[in-house]
Amino acid sequence: MNKQLGDFLTIDDFEVAGRTVLFRADINSVVVDGRVEMKERIQENAKTIRELSEKGARVVVLAHQGRVGRADFLPLNQHAELLRRFVDLEFVEDIIGPAARAGIKNLGDGEVLLLDNVRMLAEETLSRSPEEHAKSIFVRRLAPLADIYINDAFSVAHRSHASVVGFPRALKENGVGAGAVGIGRLMERELVALEKAVHSIKKPCVYVLGGVKPEEVLDVMEHTLRRGKVNTYLTAGSLGTLFLYARNIIEPSEEQKADEEFMKTLERAKRILAEGGEKIKYPEDVAVDLGGRREEIPVEQLKPKQQIYDIGERTSEDYAEQIKDARTVIMKGPAGLYEKEEFAEGTRELLKAVSSSDAFSLLGGGHTSAAISTLGMSKSKMSNAHVSLAGGAFLKYLLGNHLPGIEVLRKH
Repeated sequence: MNKQLGDFLTIDDFEVAGRTVLFRADINSVVVDGRVEMKERIQENAKTIRELSEKGARVVVLAHQGRVGRADFLPLNQHAELLRRFVDLEFVEDIIGPAARAGIKNLGDGEVLLLDNVRMLAEETLSRSPEEHAKSIFVRRLAPLADIYINDAFSVAHRSHASVVGFPRALKENGVGAGAVGIGRLMERELVALEKAVHSIKKPCVYVLGGVKPEEVLDVMEHTLRRGKVNTYLTAGSLGTLFLYARNIIEPSEEQKADEEFMKTLERAKRILAEGGEKIKYPEDVAVDLGGRREEIPVEQLKPKQQIYDIGERTSEDYAEQIKDARTVIMKGPAGLYEKEEFAEGTRELLKAVSSSDAFSLLGGGHTSAAISTLGMSKSKMSNAHVSLAGGAFLKYLLGNHLPGIEVLRKH
């Protein structure tokens, strides 16, 4: 076992043949016009499900899609069809009712049953402790039917939901013991990579931070500046623009000045800049839309309200060199509007630099993973990189937070 996983049991520690395994998956996907799209999460979870099936386990898959009240909140019948491209399974439009329980009891060795969207149960998302969730109707109905619980959904490990924390607690309390609770293959890879990125950092350490949500990235900057483990922050996207404002290189618009939340965020960025100083790099040149075409200009030439869509060539080259010289690289978010080919160049160049670097690299966040796929880059060629499929859990782990879905899986 990898020494970084010493606190956990993995699939290798179980004799799963003939035993019922509750498997918490993350097959949550993008929905376009009511259709669920095939995404990497589905493919990767299917691999672990298939492994358990081939070992003779009776696999019961717990999963969710979307959030209540949103357009992407759907039953899992489409997910079942997508999963069937990789593994044989049955789908039941039930979670804790007679059909679900009968389906579980009737499973044969190597068979797989996908239950419906667990978030259709109000109990699933209540804010409760593992001990409280273990007493929920959801958990009490299904836990007695299971021998083993495996969580492979790191992306929901930051949520204290019934399917994430209730079942492992219940199996331990029911006398099955800690030996009945473990992690799946995806969770293994995520934890090993995050351990390297957070607790075993090799310097120089470079953070490449972009995307469209600067507020959540500022949390990471504040935390890592306090720890003193990061040598350089390369900012791009909305975060890069925010630090251009913070350095008084460009002026916020009158609408932004009137926006109380924006001004609070800007003041926060100024405080971070005062603490981080020259560690925090900002774009020297950027790409704008000029009559429907890409035009690169120095940041000093930006006009009020002129929209930035990408970093420029000079910035890309400078950032790529710093990535090349690093021993640890953490990347969160694209450099610009990568969905449009004319503004994808900055993100492409940074990803190429990560791909060719000898540094250990951790790339996280949904938009980062999507950019890799959209730009046709091969994850298999990123030999020293781990691409996390998680968003919120990825950020919280970087912040040093204890994730409830991880803590409940520990052996002790």
